[in-house]
Amino acid sequence: MAKLATAALGATGMEITRVGFGAWAIGGGGWEFGWGPQQDDESVAAIQHALASGVNWIDTAAAYGFGRSEEVVGKAISGLSAADRPYVFTKCSLIEGPGRKVAHSLKRDSLFREAEASITRLGVDAIDLYQIHWPNPAADIEEGWSALAALKEQGFVRHIGVSNFSVEQLRRISAIAPVETIQPEYSLIERDVEPELLPHARRENTGVIVYSPMGSGLLSGRMTRERIAAMPDDDWRKTAPEFNEPLLTQNLDLVGRLARVAQRRGVAPGAVAVAWTLHNPAVSGAIVGFRNPAQVDPLLPAADLELTDSEIAEITGGQNS
Repeated sequence: MAKLATAALGATGMEITRVGFGAWAIGGGGWEFGWGPQQDDESVAAIQHALASGVNWIDTAAAYGFGRSEEVVGKAISGLSAADRPYVFTKCSLIEGPGRKVAHSLKRDSLFREAEASITRLGVDAIDLYQIHWPNPAADIEEGWSALAALKEQGFVRHIGVSNFSVEQLRRISAIAPVETIQPEYSLIERDVEPELLPHARRENTGVIVYSPMGSGLLSGRMTRERIAAMPDDDWRKTAPEFNEPLLTQNLDLVGRLARVAQRRGVAPGAVAVAWTLHNPAVSGAIVGFRNPAQVDPLLPAADLELTDSEIAEITGGQNS
C-alpha cells in the first residue's frame, strides 16, 4: 500500500490522509443533486483502488442517491478486516422528499432513524464521524446537535461534526457538546470560509475536511464548454452558475493558470487545485470525488504537493490566500 501524507483531524485522535474519497457522485442521478448515470461496479472499483493506493477515509451521506452511495460504500468495504477498513464518515439531516427532492429535518427521532439506516447500509458497527449535513431548519440546530451527542454517548457514532455551519451557529451548538469537526465547501472558486470560519476552526482545534476542492470537477483540468453542454439533464452542475456564463470564462481562465503550474510540477491541474486547499493551515484533509479507478491516480499527488508562495500567487492572480 502506498503511503500518503496524513494530518490529525482536530482533537478526534484520527490521523487521516490529506486526500479522502468523496462519495457524492457515486450516488448517481435521478435525485435533486445527482451527477447523472453511474455504474455501481465502477464506484466499488474506484473505492477499492483508492484504498489500495493509501487513502484511509471515505466521506458519504445518506442523501447521496437517498441511500445508494452508502450502500455502494458498504459493498466496497464489506470484505475488509478491521485493520484494513478505512474511516467511514457520513452525514444526516437531508431526507427524501416528494419528487426525489431533498427535505430537511433536525428532529431527534428523525436523526436516530437516519443513523440506524446508515449503519445498516454501510455495514459497520459504528460510524466513525457523523455530521449534520446542513443547518436547516436553523431553529432546530440545538435539537439536532443534542441528538448527535446522544448518538455518540450511546456508541452508535464515534465522533460528531457538522457541515455548512456558520461560526455563529457553531458557537450556539458548542454549548451543548464540543464540535469535533466541520466540513465546509472550499476551493479556488469558493473562498467565503477564509476570513472567519477557517481561522475559528484553527483557534478551537476543530478538525476541517473540505468538500468540492476542485469546484465539483470544474477545476480538474478536464472540464470544457463542450463537456458541460453534453452533461445529462440530471447532472445538477449543468445549470449551476459556476458552470455557465458569465462565471465560466473566468473559471476556465483559472484552470489555465492551474495547468501551467501543474505542467511544471508534473501533476494534473486538479491535483494542484486540491493542494491549494490543503495549503491553508486550518485544513486537515480534502474530499475528492472519484467515479472510476482511472480518476484516482492523477489526483492523489495532491496529498504530498506543497505549493510555493510564488505558485500560490500565480494561481490566484495575486489575490491573498
